[in-house]
Amino acid sequence: MAQSEMKQILQRRTASNEAIRNFDNELSYTYLTEDVLITTGSGVLLSGKEELRQYVEKNKGSKMYWVRSAVEVDVNSKLGLAWEKGTWQGFDPAKGKKSVVQGKYSAMWSKSTGTWLIKSQLFVTLK
Repeated sequence: MAQSEMKQILQRRTASNEAIRNFDNELSYTYLTEDVLITTGSGVLLSGKEELRQYVEKNKGSKMYWVRSAVEVDVNSKLGLAWEKGTWQGFDPAKGKKSVVQGKYSAMWSKSTGTWLIKSQLFVTLK
């Protein structure tokens, strides 16, 4: 069962990446819990979807997008919790096809509503 749960999480991560790549913020928010906690690569802590919306709105003109690539996913099906870790890259299409910033991340997923949602994410910029 944990294997199929892991597949679901990876599919949701891929879909989330695609929404971000397409600048579909409303769709990307559907992969998050209402009380999501996000620490950006520069250390800014965002608490909840509404604060994230305001943060994104402030940076509205940016054409940067991010791709998260999972390296490991551990699932506790009984508790409805999962941990994901991997690498992330930030791209600016105006500067070419190579990433302009990158680092590592970890994410906590929750299945309390019956669907896997991101409860928290920590990004660290390393390049």
